[in-house]
Amino acid sequence: MNVYDYPVHTNHGKEENLSKYKGQVLLIVNTATKCGLAPQFGGLQQLHEKYAERGLAVVGFPCNQFLNQEPGTDSEISSTCQLNFGVTFPLYAKIDVKGKSAHPLYRYLTKESPGLFGSKAIKWNFTKFLIDREGRIVKRFAPTVPPEKIESYIQKLL
Repeated sequence: MNVYDYPVHTNHGKEENLSKYKGQVLLIVNTATKCGLAPQFGGLQQLHEKYAERGLAVVGFPCNQFLNQEPGTDSEISSTCQLNFGVTFPLYAKIDVKGKSAHPLYRYLTKESPGLFGSKAIKWNFTKFLIDREGRIVKRFAPTVPPEKIESYIQKLL
């Protein structure tokens, strides 16, 4: 199995899977608009704008599991991201990324790419997973790692 095998829902409720990104480099991020790390939306958007034509796809999965920092509906989240952060990269439907209710995609990501000291749990918003063009997880980045620090890893994969 790889990331392409998991069904996800768009923020408009349509089911699809990530196979539409086959052949692209993916940066998968769990997001929250009311988080102190929300300014990272700007950096993620910059990566999207700079590298989309070369094959990078930044995809966001809003999550409300960390101090209720993403309480809105999918349409409210999308509007907030567009208005406040200029986000044009895809945002999917809000999901859980940890615990028993974690989305299967995130269960896979955390199992295959544990964090610091082998922890499988997502510790906070803006944990990032870099995926190569074949759907393999290349690296997991902690929430505090800003998008610009990931750029050199992305360039190597493009």
